[in-house]
Amino acid sequence: MPFAKGHGTENDFLILPGPFNPDPAQVRALCDRRSGLGADGVLRVDHRDGQWFMDYRNADGSVAEMCGNGVRVFAHWLRSRGLVDTDDFTVGTRAGERRVRVHGCTLTAATVTVDMGPAEVTGVSTARLGDRYITGLGVDLGNPHLACVLPGLDAAALAGMDLPEPDYDRGFFPHGVNVEISTPLQQGQVHMRVHERGVGETRSCGTGTVAAARAALADAGLAAGTVTVHIPGGRVVVEIGGGTSTLTGPSRIIATGEVELQ
Repeated sequence: MPFAKGHGTENDFLILPGPFNPDPAQVRALCDRRSGLGADGVLRVDHRDGQWFMDYRNADGSVAEMCGNGVRVFAHWLRSRGLVDTDDFTVGTRAGERRVRVHGCTLTAATVTVDMGPAEVTGVSTARLGDRYITGLGVDLGNPHLACVLPGLDAAALAGMDLPEPDYDRGFFPHGVNVEISTPLQQGQVHMRVHERGVGETRSCGTGTVAAARAALADAGLAAGTVTVHIPGGRVVVEIGGGTSTLTGPSRIIATGEVELQ
């Protein structure tokens, strides 16, 4: 089976461009970082109803509605391999269509802007990290988030935090949740870490950066704005306003090859 490997701010994915539909066990095997190729998830390139569709699977084999970093890598793959002939096009996802624009595209590098749709606040909830309880905004971006802005937290303290698997309100988040921890908004910037459902802590989460920006703006008393979000894997720019949100950040395709599915 042909594959490629790429990442968006070090949130890494296996791209499966052929007519292969791995089952959950095969996805887990492919994403295993010791016995497989290693990745946070799988992007299966599918074509449905005349449109390219991102069939995204988490590393544990579960199906996910949307992935902001993944859709950037997916769009980069389509454009760099000539599967689309324009820089502006639409990608289908389980969370709906996402309009993308690919900038400065080569076979290995691009910057991609994604219209992420509304960052809808669904309420306030809490999570427990070890013996610590934190409060955040529920944010729906087609997938569920709990975006927690911690007062007084700075980048150094965030980097040194222990981030175990969070315990959350399963009544509020019946399908699981991505939990973001971020610093308050300062000069248009926040720092963030994230624990993704079905994966664990990752170097970045695209929808998570949008959720974190939404929460940081709300924490600052703002309904809209532009936020640079720093994550362990790099940085992205989120714009929120006009009833929608956009995410701009890098994509890298680092390898292609073949692998045998077991």
